[in-house]
Amino acid sequence: MWIANNWKDYEVIDCSGGEKLERWGKYLLVRPDPQVIWSTPKAERGWKKMNGHYHRSTKGGGEWEFFDLPEQWQIHYGNLTFNLKPFSFKHTGLFPEQAANWDWFSEKIRKAGRPIKVLNLFAYTGGATLAAAAAGASVTHVDASKGMVAWAKENAVSSGLKDAPIRWIVDDCVKFVEREIRRGNHYDAIIMDPPSYGRGPKGEIWKIEDSIYPFVQLCEQLLTEEPLFFLINSYTTGLQPAVLSYMMSTVLKKYHGTVKADEIGLPVSSNGLVLPCGASGRFEL
Repeated sequence: MWIANNWKDYEVIDCSGGEKLERWGKYLLVRPDPQVIWSTPKAERGWKKMNGHYHRSTKGGGEWEFFDLPEQWQIHYGNLTFNLKPFSFKHTGLFPEQAANWDWFSEKIRKAGRPIKVLNLFAYTGGATLAAAAAGASVTHVDASKGMVAWAKENAVSSGLKDAPIRWIVDDCVKFVEREIRRGNHYDAIIMDPPSYGRGPKGEIWKIEDSIYPFVQLCEQLLTEEPLFFLINSYTTGLQPAVLSYMMSTVLKKYHGTVKADEIGLPVSSNGLVLPCGASGRFEL
């Protein structure tokens, strides 16, 4: 498992009974987590002194309950700064486990010895975009949500990357890739974090099990002759590491690189366990 264990401003303190107790900077949040199927005594003080608690509804969705939590605050990872705010469906605007991937590809970019162009698809609030830009890459950041791209720009400004070579695109990722192929553009690296399910601007249905393989095939056409890396993240149960590995090995075989896939996770400080948080597939030359 690839573990995001270099955080100072974030911590999974404990997990029990379908929930995790987290520290985001100086604030404590309790959020549901489907991986936490065990129950142990909630002895950590934070379970009773939380600043925010997301209650899952039996009818789907849920709602936040707040206890002295600001509308927005910041946390840091190395030189990066992220603006957080609790919003619908339990999220805060950041997936801390992805730091394991940020560290991996940042080192590759810094050691490449050449200019690196990165395409970040389904780019959300820009964690990977900022990590790549801070490492010296020029980045094209694509997300269909105007609000998420605006949030990512805020994070770039807060991280001192306002003038970094980042191209911000609000667009459907499939349509954008198709247009880039027609334009003849190429990238040295691709990052994607596709949703399990979604709809395009004209009602196109994205279901990851059906859509991901042809989309990766499409994206392969955008790679340069010697691509630095290709990263795919999955939070979908059916897309296990072995599936990611087989898919990427099949599509990218002509580059004669290596493909590895594994779970990504976060250390739990109270008990020494590692909480699994999805999977990633990594191609590199």
